[in-house]
Amino acid sequence: MVKDCHIIWANCLRIIRESVNPQSFKTWFEPIKPVGLDGKSLTIQVPNKFFYEWLEEHYVLLLKKAVKSQLGEDGNLEYQILLRNDELPKATANGHANASITIDEQEIKNPFVIPGIRKLKIDPQLNKKYTFDSYIEGDCNRLARSAGMAVAKKPGGTSFNPLVIYGDVGLGKTHLAHAIGNQIVQDFEQKSVLYVSSEKFTNQIIQAIKNHEIDDFVNFYHMIDVLIVDDIQFLANKGKTQEIFFHIFNQLRDNGKQIILTSDRPPKDLDGMQERLISRLKWGLTADLQAPDLETRMAILESKMMTEGQDIPNDVVEFICYNIQNNIRELEGVFISLLAQASLNRREIDIDLAREVIQKVVSQISKQITVENIKDLVAEYFELPVEKLHSKTRKRSVVIARQLSMFLAKKLTNKSLKAIGAKFGGRDHSTVIYSCNAVQDLMDTDILFRDTVQELEKRVSMSMAS
Repeated sequence: MVKDCHIIWANCLRIIRESVNPQSFKTWFEPIKPVGLDGKSLTIQVPNKFFYEWLEEHYVLLLKKAVKSQLGEDGNLEYQILLRNDELPKATANGHANASITIDEQEIKNPFVIPGIRKLKIDPQLNKKYTFDSYIEGDCNRLARSAGMAVAKKPGGTSFNPLVIYGDVGLGKTHLAHAIGNQIVQDFEQKSVLYVSSEKFTNQIIQAIKNHEIDDFVNFYHMIDVLIVDDIQFLANKGKTQEIFFHIFNQLRDNGKQIILTSDRPPKDLDGMQERLISRLKWGLTADLQAPDLETRMAILESKMMTEGQDIPNDVVEFICYNIQNNIRELEGVFISLLAQASLNRREIDIDLAREVIQKVVSQISKQITVENIKDLVAEYFELPVEKLHSKTRKRSVVIARQLSMFLAKKLTNKSLKAIGAKFGGRDHSTVIYSCNAVQDLMDTDILFRDTVQELEKRVSMSMAS
């Protein structure tokens, strides 16, 4: 009887080979083993449940045709799904098959631990510092944060499945994804949560294929209750990885498990992705993260200061947030560098030090400040025509505005004293020196005047950052 099943299956393979390309035949049919023939029922053994589901989705009609050609119209195909524990549950195929499969979780290889070591407890791979408490809410992220909290309270039980969070680099996608995971771990001890980057996911698949352990890999991911995959845009043009992820996605969602994904763009704009996968990504909620406004950026920086137990003058906080607008990661990087520079060089934390740090961390303060920019802003502040700054009038309000402009030009630009003087009606370098000294003397003796200078300096930086 065993010999007969081999003959029948060999004949089936000849028919199948004519209808599929050589690579697909090698991948999906060569690993199959015939194991029995009972009347009109041929039993074949497949490596795992994923393999079986793939055959049923893509080749069920071809299999029916091949089997019926050998066994007649009453011909039937049954599957044995090979598991690590050597149990061989059966699944029948009459058009579509249904398999009842029991998996011994302790025997499934965990791709997140050292090869050869298996454990039932799954490390969620989460950063415990990333929580909802440390995720500052603003208009830029309110929808995504609210959706994340809803998912955390009822994982797999909301319509936000999958929850896709997208936005530019440094806007907090990863932080929010970890926050959701950490909240679920805290509130639902029985649920297995797993965070994985798309790069690590792809590398695991490569290793699983190389080691002939794809069944372990797929079965491991089927055990997860909450799967978080970061930066799914990096799955683009990786056909095999997308196929496996597609089936893991379907299995988890069909079983009421929660899926959380992050991306740098919405699903509809993901190039190099299979259409069927993109359609799955659109099933739940897609929430975007925008660049935070000034108030939110300041709240984020102040929260970071509180966490680190550090204090920075309010004008420095405001200056930093004026100049770092689109990337929270850069904002935090400037804060850390500022503390380091102040400590190592024993310098006071002020706007001058903040400017130096920003220039090093971000390369530039958005746009280059020019003497013309400064003159325009000072003239506007004092409600004067710009031309008045070039005139020879000795009217005090004009003189103060002109001297202030020269002071800021010397401090904020790389122009020489001669070049600055030329911008103010052809004055010489000694006039610029005198003006700068006069402004500094007034700042040292008049608090209100010092505040005016600092306000103007802030406005200049703000105009260049916008």
